[in-house]
Parts: sequence; structure tokens; C-alpha cells
Amino acid sequence: RSGQADGTGEEALHLDVQKLKEKMDMLDQEISQLLSEGYHVDELEAHISQLHEYNDIKDVGQMLLGKLAVIRGVTTKELYPEFDLDVND
Repeated sequence: RSGQADGTGEEALHLDVQKLKEKMDMLDQEISQLLSEGYHVDELEAHISQLHEYNDIKDVGQMLLGKLAVIRGVTTKELYPEFDLDVND
């Protein structure tokens, strides 16, 4: 409350608003760039949907690897070469 009494709270809010406006301008520029490169919103939505599906499938795969690792008494990482997987995937 004391910060608001001397105006610093209001100054902080103005700074936050300015930063948000700058970020919005930057994002608008990125959107314009993508549109000028031929990207379309519906394509991006389809891509996002496919990424969600990929992540769901990957989660199931990780769960299965984890269960198999427990059954075999090894770490999940030790199973990666057997299934020709990259640890960084």
C-alpha cells in the first residue's frame, strides 16, 4: 500500500502495460511475417492438433517403455537402443 501512496505502484503498472504493448506489437509482426510467407491460420491449427496427437502417442510409448523397464529390472534409457530410439527424442 505504501508503494501506491508515492506513485510507484502506478508507475510499475504503466511499465507493465508498456511491456505488454511491445510484446503485442512483436507478436503482430511475427503473425504478419508468417502470413506473408504463405502460412494460414487453419494450417497452423491443424499442425497444432497433429502435435497434440504426437505428444499423446509419445506419452503412451514412454509409459509402455517404463512398464517394460520395471518388468526387466532395467532403466528406460537402457531400452532405447533395443528399440532403435534416440534418448533425445
